[in-house]
Amino acid sequence: MIARESDGVWITMRETIAAHPEDVFAALTTSDGLTRWFPVAAEVDLRSGGSVVLGWDRKFKRTLTIGIDSFDPGGSIVWRWPGRIGDHDVRAEWSVTPSTEDGSVVVLRMGPFEEDPESLIAMAEDAESWRWYLCNMRTVLEARVDMRAERPL
Repeated sequence: MIARESDGVWITMRETIAAHPEDVFAALTTSDGLTRWFPVAAEVDLRSGGSVVLGWDRKFKRTLTIGIDSFDPGGSIVWRWPGRIGDHDVRAEWSVTPSTEDGSVVVLRMGPFEEDPESLIAMAEDAESWRWYLCNMRTVLEARVDMRAERPL
């Protein structure tokens, strides 16, 4: 879903995952959880004002450090994700809520993005990548299949 808000354009993606909410939230907040579906290595300083170092190789030669703006152990964490345009970071607001019949619902809300064509194209490209990674999180947690090995992005 795409929404125009007072501070810019936001995208929201939802994924229902047939797994316990604690396991799903751990996939966003722990080194072991993150490496199951996203980077190949990770270090997490889990607190508001902390950071996550994502390693794109096992020796941490290629890394990306993202800030943690806020953390609620009840099921939400906000990352500062580097934007593709200039030095502008976007907020990646993650929440995990229990779903009685389905397990968990993960919501990723990202923004704000500017409304110029270049920013909107970057937003669409980000959304496409994040959709793939959300699907990978679901397949890892539900079926224990990592699409990075089966069908790399």
